Amino acid sequence: MARQARLSLTGQVHHVLWRGNGREQVFVDALDRELFTALLVQHAQAQGVAVHAWALMPDHVHLLLTPQRDGALSLCLQAVGRAYVQAFNRRHVRRGTLWEGRFRSTVLEPETWLLRAMVWLDTHPQRLADGMGRWAGAALQGDAGVADAAQGNHPWVTAGHYLGHSVIKGLTPPPQYWALGNTPFAREAAYRTLLAHGCGASHQAVLAEAAMKGWVLGSAAFVAGLQQDTERRLQKKRPGRPVSSAARRDTNQR
Repeated sequence: MARQARLSLTGQVHHVLWRGNGREQVFVDALDRELFTALLVQHAQAQGVAVHAWALMPDHVHLLLTPQRDGALSLCLQAVGRAYVQAFNRRHVRRGTLWEGRFRSTVLEPETWLLRAMVWLDTHPQRLADGMGRWAGAALQGDAGVADAAQGNHPWVTAGHYLGHSVIKGLTPPPQYWALGNTPFAREAAYRTLLAHGCGASHQAVLAEAAMKGWVLGSAAFVAGLQQDTERRLQKKRPGRPVSSAARRDTNQR
């Protein structure tokens, strides 16, 4: 069966998932993450892509991006991927591919899902540590403790920028963040509350599945509006055989 085209729609918020080949590390230390984010900001600005948030986990990357021109998302990430792999291989004296094929992406309805996705990304290191994940012990010790992850200070994520702890050049706060308050203090306090509540397990599962499979995450009206701009199917088919036109006519006549 042919592989479905990657979803990329101009002006829409995309959740991008990029995994290491064979789930191997794509970041060994802070220098790797600094290089990746510098390349991301550089090529995003060059191609016209707004960068809202990221989570740089040891073996995968989550990004929230809005391409502002047709084709900008792919051009940006292709350039980042090439430059980063070359630098990573030189620095760590290795050869070959680093990423697990192409990146995955999906579109989020911003009013419903953008802040949830930001919270999911910004609390990712905390969940990793709480779950005693594969990388929790060594990785967290090398950069920041669990308490820092819980408070949004962890260097793998962008929470510190939105909580007023640091300034990350190249980030574009989305309108939904600006709507949290009329002053920086109010917005930071509101986002701190969102982080404290976290992203529920059901929402985490929905976000993860959408990213993996490339289905649009949003209301029926939102999906229907996007479907007018692309021939690519935006949601998975309902289970069961499709209803024939004759059967629909027969049902309507009853």
